[in-house]
Amino acid sequence: MNVSTGGRRIRSRGATAALVCAIILLPGPGYAAPGEPDPHTDKSIEDIRTELDGLYREAEVATEAYNAANEKAVKQEKRLTTLRADLTRAEKRVKDLHDLAGAAARTQYRGGDLAATGIQLLLGDHPEAALDEASQARQALRGLVNVSETQKTARQELGEQTAAAKKELRKLESSRADKAAAKQKIEKKIATAEEIEAGLEEEQTRRLAELERQRTRQAEARWTDSGGPSGESAGKGKGKGKGGGPGGGTQASGAAGKAVSFAMAQIGKPYVWGAVGPSSYDCSGLTSAAWAAAGHPIPRTSQAQWSGLTRVGLSSARPGDLIIYYNDATHVGMYIGGGQIVHAPRPGRSITTAPAASMPILGVVRPGA
Repeated sequence: MNVSTGGRRIRSRGATAALVCAIILLPGPGYAAPGEPDPHTDKSIEDIRTELDGLYREAEVATEAYNAANEKAVKQEKRLTTLRADLTRAEKRVKDLHDLAGAAARTQYRGGDLAATGIQLLLGDHPEAALDEASQARQALRGLVNVSETQKTARQELGEQTAAAKKELRKLESSRADKAAAKQKIEKKIATAEEIEAGLEEEQTRRLAELERQRTRQAEARWTDSGGPSGESAGKGKGKGKGGGPGGGTQASGAAGKAVSFAMAQIGKPYVWGAVGPSSYDCSGLTSAAWAAAGHPIPRTSQAQWSGLTRVGLSSARPGDLIIYYNDATHVGMYIGGGQIVHAPRPGRSITTAPAASMPILGVVRPGA
């Protein structure tokens, strides 16, 4: 064997060994546990889930702020319309009084003063005409005084109506600004969350879905521990009875039954922030529409529902009641029995049923109580 041939063999063996080492050192496909960092990012699936939950929670908080500002704006617009109508009437009254005052002054001028009338009574050829003129003059004088006082009152009312309209307009402009700011925040948070979800790989999406299923099972187990009504059957399927919860939970009747039936009929429709139906809803839009359909209108927002409706203990919850979530009362679902709610979850999701204990419970309220 010559030297050149031996050298080529040595180099060939060295290259093969290097290739084997490289293959051994190459990382294979990784499947991190929920708490372990994802092989493609420096975040665990739990971290990603937490980040998404946070973004959608902030969007929901902003949605409630948007809804509240919108409710204020609607009321203020109605109030402003009424004030403007009052203002128009007040302006017309002032104008009419001004015209009336001019007419009274002209009548007094034509009738002359009372002293001249007295001379006419003594020396004139037609004393009855003088008496008639005197009567008109007195009436005109009294009318002029009355018109002047009424005119003063009307001008004061006009000033008050003008000031009230300007004040209400400022309130309306403030509410519209709050509404616009909330809208901008909602859209920004949702866009960020959607960007994160769009960037996930198939395996990450699968693991997120599995993590969500795990949380659902844990939430179902927490219902009794959280103080929810006992003795109910959660089951697997949707109850077919009027107002029944999944698996034949407690039945609802009357207005509550109608509200539950309405809410259940919306399952599958998309969550859209600020929406109150009929094709889409947000969380409080669904509950307010359901109770309106049952003949018992309730406040529009979850915060107003929490503050304005009758509160009941969690252990006394029955179908049709509203379960309010989070310390700031920014999410709401309708209890349907069996430890379940029907609710509009968040952007990107559809109306569905879920364990009543799947979110931190603030309390329960009962419409129509």
